[in-house]
Amino acid sequence: MRMRALGVAALAALAFAATACGESPSATPAAPGGSASAAAPATSGAGGTLVIWADPSRVKPLKPFADQFGTENGVTVEVKEISKDNQQTFLTASQQGSGPDVMIGAHDWIGNLVQNGAIDPVTLTGEQKAAFSDKAIQAVTFNGQIYGAPYAVENIALIRNTKLAPDAPATIEDLIAQGKKLKAAGKVKEVLCLPVGQKGDAFHVYPIFASGGGALFGVTGSGDPDPKQVLLGSPDSVKAFEKLKALGEKGDGGLRTSLTNENYIVNFAGGKCAYLVSGPWAMSEVKKGGISYDITAVPSFEGGKPATPFVGVQSFFVASKGKNKALAQEFVANYVTNKDVAKALYEADPRPPALTAALQEVQTSDPDAAKFMDAGKDGLPMPAIPEMAAIWEPFGIAETAVVKGGDAAKAAAAAQKAIDGSLKN
Repeated sequence: MRMRALGVAALAALAFAATACGESPSATPAAPGGSASAAAPATSGAGGTLVIWADPSRVKPLKPFADQFGTENGVTVEVKEISKDNQQTFLTASQQGSGPDVMIGAHDWIGNLVQNGAIDPVTLTGEQKAAFSDKAIQAVTFNGQIYGAPYAVENIALIRNTKLAPDAPATIEDLIAQGKKLKAAGKVKEVLCLPVGQKGDAFHVYPIFASGGGALFGVTGSGDPDPKQVLLGSPDSVKAFEKLKALGEKGDGGLRTSLTNENYIVNFAGGKCAYLVSGPWAMSEVKKGGISYDITAVPSFEGGKPATPFVGVQSFFVASKGKNKALAQEFVANYVTNKDVAKALYEADPRPPALTAALQEVQTSDPDAAKFMDAGKDGLPMPAIPEMAAIWEPFGIAETAVVKGGDAAKAAAAAQKAIDGSLKN
């Protein structure tokens, strides 16, 4: 995910668009052990074409697996690159009857896709579900049904320049104090590299907001987010916005609108700040900069609530209006749910695999994967309800207002009013 600067656009720029793409494996992968397609392909000889849509970073690593699946099942498999507004492009094509059989995207699309009749539940056995992390299965479950086969889990963490900040800060207060000290000494230009921009960025600031006591929704009896209980204007959320204000441009200077999704990672990689709040998509640039670094969880305020990041899960979806739904179900449920595919996708775009066996193998050569997973172990799966789309822009406007020194209560009330109006609460 590279996570979007959460403004007007829905999660498409948040749509986890990768900022770094490695080389895909050159060797043809072995057949996934134990999969139905490998053992006795039910659709073998049926002919036809299976169409898969994927973003640019996933097309190349998927192709050898897609070709192999096609050979085993006697079908043609096409992997088509979709590089802009993927969710909306898929929805529009689905409604027009020109969409794919399989779509790859973020789990937080699920509520909107289900509401629009665009995806079917995915049938996974108990053994298959147990092979994934609990967080991944939780994320792709909507209204009690699983709607995607997860393959990668991602969340933000605190990435630290260990030459400038040898020790992980115990609290946000410690982080800010060390960042200000380094800036005063002329060793850095920024206290903290966290993107805000002119429209705000709810995704990146959410752990700090949550630690300050803020919340987006209440919960239903089943524990799901309740869109009828928007909490951005609640007293606790007002206090959280006040804490963001104290960290802002007229306070400690840790949050600044001049830091954007375009420059915050580059600034850290260039040694202009000691602390970066970002995700796996930042690591290519960080490594390119030659930074000595470590990865830990975003710290909480002293005495505050946990700084829970959003957790995103990249998934394979079965299109409801696809022309080869049985074949798509076979591919998603029984073919891509194996560690060979997960590892190939990881090598192309290093986001920790959702499949436990793949993660265990990956982390032996890349400890960053395990560190990101550990930093997100108590994270909140991005709400997949359709109403989540109404949150981003008002939250971002409120964030920017308080970072610039505006009144927290007024900003929170305006956000609450805008969201309630959009949701007709």
